[in-house]
Amino acid sequence: MEYAAAFAVVFAVNLLPAFGPPTWAILVFFRLTYGLDAAPLILGGAVAAALGRFVLATVTRRLRDRFPAEKRANLQAAGDALTGHRGRALAGLGLFAVSPLPSAQLFVAAGLLTVPLVPLTAAFFVGRLVSYTLYVAAASAAASSLGDVFRKVVASPIGIVLQIAMLGLLVLLYRIDWARVLNRSSPKA
Repeated sequence: MEYAAAFAVVFAVNLLPAFGPPTWAILVFFRLTYGLDAAPLILGGAVAAALGRFVLATVTRRLRDRFPAEKRANLQAAGDALTGHRGRALAGLGLFAVSPLPSAQLFVAAGLLTVPLVPLTAAFFVGRLVSYTLYVAAASAAASSLGDVFRKVVASPIGIVLQIAMLGLLVLLYRIDWARVLNRSSPKA
């Protein structure tokens, strides 16, 4: 029952577009509070996180149709710029796999840009398997100070500023005329 609760919490938190606690902190909490085995907790947590982010990007993609045609064309130009070259596409996958940046905003951007979600989610899953293993192992070794660490992560001024900055970048992504920036004909033309 504790595993199901942990995975449900992880899935729900990964549906949030901003200000959710980091998944690794949730996994550490369940590991130390309920004594759950690390391997299934990490694997299930990575699956739940990846599914949550995939749903977040999919919902964002569906909301994209409510944007004005000019903005949709602009976002399409940005998406084409990211995925039109193999090197840039691979760099994008690497970003999803190992980025220390908040992943919610990256998945919202992926949904807005209509880039392929399955490879991005797979890269995210693999990267999270590694990072969650490191975090859960380290926290298990330092279990006595978990409460302080958890509070600092959730309420960290740097973490809050980073979340706000990432939201600002999403707004910027939406407002930039990507067709013009990328020297293509403007969607207005």
